[in-house]
Amino acid sequence: MNKTALVTGASSGIGKATAIALAAAGYRLVICGRRKDALESLKNELSTKTEVHILQFDVRDKEKVSEAIQSLPQQFKTIDVLINNAGNAHGLDPIQTGSVTDWDAMIDINVKGLLYVSREIIPQMLKRGSGDIINIGSLAGKEVYPNGNVYSASKHAVDAINQGMRIDLNGKGIRVGAINPGLVETSFSEVRFKGDSERAKSVYQGYQALKPEDIAELVVFVVSRPRHVNIADLLVLPTAQATSTIVHKE
Repeated sequence: MNKTALVTGASSGIGKATAIALAAAGYRLVICGRRKDALESLKNELSTKTEVHILQFDVRDKEKVSEAIQSLPQQFKTIDVLINNAGNAHGLDPIQTGSVTDWDAMIDINVKGLLYVSREIIPQMLKRGSGDIINIGSLAGKEVYPNGNVYSASKHAVDAINQGMRIDLNGKGIRVGAINPGLVETSFSEVRFKGDSERAKSVYQGYQALKPEDIAELVVFVVSRPRHVNIADLLVLPTAQATSTIVHKE
């Protein structure tokens, strides 16, 4: 295989696991994120398996996004697969006491960041008449739960953008799909709870949550389907989870 995949939010969690899985599947990689040290570590880990190029940027900064992607070396310029994974949750507060700073972070990263990166990559896919875009959404994009207000809104936006992309790019040779995980054990909850590791750990106790590798395997499965097959919208939950608020714990 001589294809290149670009993965945002690749320094940890689902993004890192996805980069590892795509490398194992034979993809050349462009790994993106804010933490240069984590990206360098991942590049070193994967360098014996595939070619890897690092782009360090914050998806919220549209100028930096554009500059970074335009700066890609020739062998990495053709992006065959785009994995829009970068995302975050900040706070778990009722709407009346929510932090505007938290709201801005979630909307800027989860929604605008996805758009900024996609806007840089889609034109080249259109020119070639081929490509795959996988948007990493969430169960929160399908239902709203108490105190999940703005995070859920941002992920509902991802769901709408995914559908809009699929409609607008129909007939252009570009497949568009979303993978929407439920509870995945990553640093997600630690970020949401502002570094409160004990509270974050409690989210995943008493049942077996999904692992980042579970989602990464699905990414590889989706992009490896025959070209006439597009997995447009996939919801994946741990067996213990029925809804955002119904989780069977031992």
